Amino acid sequence: MADTEQVPLIDRHRAVMPNWLALYYADPIEVASASGRHVTDAGGTTYLDFFAGILTNAIGYDVAEISDAIRRQLDTGVLHTSTLYLIRQQVELAERIAELSGIPDAKVFFTNSGTEANETALMLATQHRRSNQVLALRNSYHGRAFGTVGITGNRGWSTSSLSPVKVSYVHGGYRYRSPFGHLPDDEYIAACVADLRDILETTTSGDVACMIVEPIQGVGGFSSAPDGLFREFKRVLDETGILLVSDEVQTGWGRTGEHFWGISAHGVTPDAMTFAKGLGNGLAIGGLVARGEVMDSFTANSISTFGGNPVATAGASAVLDYLLDNDLQGNAAKLGDRLLDGLRGIAEDNPVVGDVRGKGLMIGVELVEPGSTTPSPAAALTVLEETRKHGLLVGKGGLHNNVIRLAPPMTVTEDEVDQALDALHRAIATAGEAR
Repeated sequence: MADTEQVPLIDRHRAVMPNWLALYYADPIEVASASGRHVTDAGGTTYLDFFAGILTNAIGYDVAEISDAIRRQLDTGVLHTSTLYLIRQQVELAERIAELSGIPDAKVFFTNSGTEANETALMLATQHRRSNQVLALRNSYHGRAFGTVGITGNRGWSTSSLSPVKVSYVHGGYRYRSPFGHLPDDEYIAACVADLRDILETTTSGDVACMIVEPIQGVGGFSSAPDGLFREFKRVLDETGILLVSDEVQTGWGRTGEHFWGISAHGVTPDAMTFAKGLGNGLAIGGLVARGEVMDSFTANSISTFGGNPVATAGASAVLDYLLDNDLQGNAAKLGDRLLDGLRGIAEDNPVVGDVRGKGLMIGVELVEPGSTTPSPAAALTVLEETRKHGLLVGKGGLHNNVIRLAPPMTVTEDEVDQALDALHRAIATAGEAR
């Protein structure tokens, strides 16, 4: 053991972890402690965190109200029982989520992650409709499991062509590079609806199980469709009973600022929504909320060993309390506008920025070769490394891996937004000089 301790952690990681398990930075960071919106690495350097564990630490770090709720559950000695027994915290949380969802006759099933939640949605929809056909959006990402990889419309994250479902991809989610992207909103929506109808008529047998959409595409670079697109999609889907599933793993819990759920911006209620990430603020919890008849369509026994366990649901209830009591949705709207305005100002002076987009505290900065729309993953990598030098942690993604993703904890302050803008300004300028 003593000899192993002398080996750098990165070398130990590479020896026993998969090669495909990505790490940020040329010199990867080990987060050793955290508080508020800041994390400190093992070497003692502190950073302002604007990626929040991939949008998971929605409230931030070391929040007393959440930690206390977890400790109270730990003090009972009951960390786990499984869904074979009644779990009071699970029922109480499900009641709140069902009401918040706006879905009629809603029921909730808890999982351990967004991937597992989306797998559950696929199983329910295919069972309910007795069909293995699924519609998804181009540039989408829905998880790492067999079914969710099968419906992911982003080659960088789709590791296999094998799939338990037959998927057809529809235009709409990534406007910046869409062939319809130059159109005004109403014409863009009409073109995407026409594409949906064409897909239904040419690549399916008609009896499709569901369409799954991200209101804002997360891994896809925080891209989104004009408000109202998914309402128009649902009108088409309703003609034959196809279910609409909204993947709210990244957009849920008020992060977009204007609505509690991302899909609400489109003026439509889906048949089901999946959720995870921010609900647990670091605890492993996800789930699905759906119309009762859809949720109850399984004809075989099923359980979840760990999903909705007492510790995770106790902590998640405290997260939900904190989020609602402190109007973090309102904070996301206000400070998201501040961040967007600042970034658009930076973009005016830096042609390496091709697009600034997003809602609330879910913002993407797409980097290009100056004077073109050619993706520049090299510029994004430069910004990632340079922001770290200036004390800021950000995310990176997009279809071409050329988008900087900004999603700080929803408790972020004005001063912290301004600090982040200063670091981003300097990093983007450096990336532009290198082109």
